Parts: sequence; C-alpha cells; structure tokens
Amino acid sequence: MTAITAPAVADELVFLPLGGAGEIGMNLNLYGLGPGDDKTWVMVDLGITFGDGSVPAVDVILPDPAFIAERRDRLAGLVLTHAHEDHLGAVPYLWPRLRCPVYATPFTVSVLRRKLSEAGLEDQVPIVEVPLEGRFQVGPFDMELITLTHSIPEPNGIAIRTPLGTVLHTGDWKFDPDPVIGDSADEDALRRLGDEGVRAIVCDSTNVFSPGESGSEAALLDSLTQVIAGRPGRVAVACFATNVARLETIARAAQANDRDVVLAGRSLHRITEAARANGYLTDVPAFLDEDVAGYLPKDKCLIICTGSQGEPRAALARIAAGDHPRIDLTRGDTVIFSSREIPGNEFAIARMQNQLIRAGVDIVTPRDHFVHVSGHPARDELTRMYQLARPQVAVPVHGELRHLREHARLARTCQVQQAVVNENGGLVRLAPGPADVIDQVPSGRLALDGNRIVPMFGEMVRGRTRALFNGAVVVSLVVDGDGRVRVPPRFSTFGLVDDENEDLLDTAARAAEDALADLPARDRRDDAAAAESVRVAVRRVFRNHLGKKPVTEVHLIRIATGE
Repeated sequence: MTAITAPAVADELVFLPLGGAGEIGMNLNLYGLGPGDDKTWVMVDLGITFGDGSVPAVDVILPDPAFIAERRDRLAGLVLTHAHEDHLGAVPYLWPRLRCPVYATPFTVSVLRRKLSEAGLEDQVPIVEVPLEGRFQVGPFDMELITLTHSIPEPNGIAIRTPLGTVLHTGDWKFDPDPVIGDSADEDALRRLGDEGVRAIVCDSTNVFSPGESGSEAALLDSLTQVIAGRPGRVAVACFATNVARLETIARAAQANDRDVVLAGRSLHRITEAARANGYLTDVPAFLDEDVAGYLPKDKCLIICTGSQGEPRAALARIAAGDHPRIDLTRGDTVIFSSREIPGNEFAIARMQNQLIRAGVDIVTPRDHFVHVSGHPARDELTRMYQLARPQVAVPVHGELRHLREHARLARTCQVQQAVVNENGGLVRLAPGPADVIDQVPSGRLALDGNRIVPMFGEMVRGRTRALFNGAVVVSLVVDGDGRVRVPPRFSTFGLVDDENEDLLDTAARAAEDALADLPARDRRDDAAAAESVRVAVRRVFRNHLGKKPVTEVHLIRIATGE
C-alpha cells in the first residue's frame, strides 16, 4: 500500500477514483474526510466492465478495492447513483471485502436484490432504501439525491455536504425534457445548490466531444417506428438491458407496427421485472419469452436482444454465430443497433455484424438512421450544468484521458477556477486550499475467472494469455538417479505442431537429451536444475523454428537406478 505523502492537515476533503477515471465503465469513487490516514470514507458506485476478448475466458472485470478494503473499518457506506452494471455490477463480487451498508433508491434496490440473491448474499448485505430526492447521513457526509435523467430509471446526482464544502457527484446524466420514463432533471435543485455554493463537481465526461445536446428519448419513438415499418421479416433490436426507457420506446414502436415483443437475454427479464415492480413499463403489453419466437409470424415478431457491444455470451452474439437454442435470424430479417459503440468494443461489434450480414440479415446502426440517443450529456448540456451548479473546482470522470482533458478545457471556459485531470489511483485534495492531485494509491483490475476473483494481470491470467498467443508445450521426461534419460521424452503441444512439422518434436527431444547430458553431474541430480535446463532448450527449439515463445513446462520423473 502506498502511504499518503501529502503534508498533514487537521482536516481535509479528498476524492479518490479506483475505477472509471481514465476509462469508461467500472466506476468506483471514494470521498474521504478527516486528517491524514484517519479519514472516514464513503464510496459512490461499485461497477464492472466487460472483457473485449483479448484475455481468454475473462468476461467480467472489476476494480481492485484493496485500498479501501484495508480501511473498511472506516468505510461508512456505499451509495449507488443508479442501476447500470458499470455502477453496481461489482457489488455481489466485492461487497464481502467491504461489508458496509449500501444506500440506493427503490428501483436500484430491486435490481441489486436480484443480483445479490443470485450470489447468495441477499440476507447478508444491509441495504438502506432511500426515496427519490432523499437526504440522509453516511458517517460525516450529508448526502442529498438530485433527480437527473439518464437511460435508466432513478438516476441520481448526489450533493455531498461536508464542513469543508459541498461536492456535486453527477453520476451518469443528461438533460432530457421528455425522458419517457421518470422525471426530467431537477434543474431548480441544481440552481439552489449553486446558490448555496459548490466546492467541486465530479462530472460525467462521456460525450464531451459531441456538440449540442444529446437528444430526447421521446424524439426517438417516431424514427424507430418508421424504421421498423415495412420490414418483411423478423426485427431484432439490440440495446443495453438496463436502458428501461429504450425498452419502452421499442415496445411502443413495435405496438405501432402490430408486432409482439420477445425478450432474448436473462438480464432483460431481470431488469423488466424490477421496472414493473417499481411502477415502470406499465403502459406496454407484457413481453414474451424467447421460447415463443419461433411460433410467431416473422412480420409480427420483434426481438429485443442483449449484446449490442458484441459480448460473446450475450443473446445477439449467439444468434449471429448460429448457436442460440431458440432464435435464429435469416435472409430478410433486420437487426437494429439502438446503442452507441463503447470505445474498445469496435472489433467485437464489427465481427458480429459481419456474421449477421453473411447470413443475409439487414443491419441498421446509428450511422444509417436515427435509432439511438445517448444517455450522457453533450457539450451544451455540460455547459448548462456548470451554469447551474457554478462549482469552484471541476474533476472530470467517466471518460478516457482524452475525454477528461477536453472536459477540463470546457470547464475552464465556463469560468470554473480549477479543473483537475486525474486518473484511477490519483488522490485529489478538494479542500482546504487549491485542489490538486496529492498522491497516488494502488489501483488495478480484478478478473472474474469462473467463480474466482483473480488479479487481472497476475501470473495465472498472464500465463493463459501467453499460451493463447504463443501455444504451450509440456515435456515428460523420465531420468534415473544420475540424470540419464531412461525413456525417450514425450511431448504434449497446444497450438504449435501440425502434420507439416511433426519432425520438430524429434528435434526438441534431442535438444532435451543434449541439455541434460551437458549439465554437470551435480546439476543432473538436482530436479529443479535439470528441469530448467530442459525447459530452456526445448523452448529455444520452438522459437528458432517457429518464431514462437511457447509456455513450456517440464515434468521430470526420477526413478531409482536399475528400475
């Protein structure tokens, strides 16, 4: 653990992102209040991101909470701004390391309880349900929720009041005058907060390069209705499962085209159950299960799918690959991508779209038609937020470094006194005195590997990645007590040898025997020294002949002389 090295003060207010700063997704934010390393902390959001296929068998990635886990006796609570996976998806995996109360509004609580139930934690996690626009205390932090708009019900900004000043943590937001689901943003509350005085704003940077405004969800209905109209076959619409407003928009567009709506993807069912339980989606007909998709006339069927980002296990990816057990799309069908491409997912999305096109499916993306509006603020909305809140300090988050720097430039044009560009692990002193990055603390990533959580860049994951790209070879070698080879070496290779280069194994076998023979007698009797010499020699053979550096292991079996 890196110790806090800033000059000690009697009391200070700090901000520390361990996820979501310098990247989009996997949000974990900490606020600390107090002296030195005796601060009391509150966490805002605890989310995941998804693997992009570059690391084998890793689909879910989590922020490493080691810094705060070591201080969990001073962690007063976790406050969730909304129910998107990149803001609460890590709670079932990481809460056992934190063991603190969790605060959220009703819809977010409903989503969270379902996830905790699947993890067997529902009865262990203390959950405090907070009403919309509620005000509550978490340790020394006075928290007030401010209604904003986003692509999911009940997105909240948080006014965090402390003796050293107020921080506005926006979460994900936009200004939408007609959001379809939920209320529009409470600009009066933001204005009152600005009148009261805002020391700092920690604000969403996702669309800082987009001019104007992000657009209204209500405006999308007419366009989607027209795009669907006249399509002869099945229509599938890919979107984020948690975009409840989009689910309602799609359902209304389907209804206008006399199509029944089928849900494909378990997370869609989980979200719609939570939405209906909290009074949302009440004006649309019940959705159908994917089991019935094959029985509906093609021109009467609309399928809402998960997997708009090319996630390999999501419904649309399985449909595109032709291995979904109940749904197939063929020539004459249409897939509408009603979502933006998250940076880093371009390759996976393009591969999936090519699979669909190869099957004769028509593809419609936001580049072709108006089929998506973002849930994040464009430049004019960011400017309006600064005009309302009037913070002294801007700390951009929820963006890559290029987003954060551009957001900082925009904030300065809005007469914000200071803008601090900071990435994960940067400890920002917000007060007293000028805001600045005063230290770096450990941050990193964890990977969900089956049912285990392991370091993303630990030896196990690195070894698997090396084997993926370079292949692997296992040498089984039987030697006597003096280190003489008693049985010809046996090889098992993975991703290296085919019919054209089988002779390579004979070369590797000779190299293994020669490596042993060249060792001093003492080293031949040492299992570790003998195995390492063989490993290096065999790996060199594959490198010289194939240009590969395979993961190489040696199983040395030593028998008594004379056996």
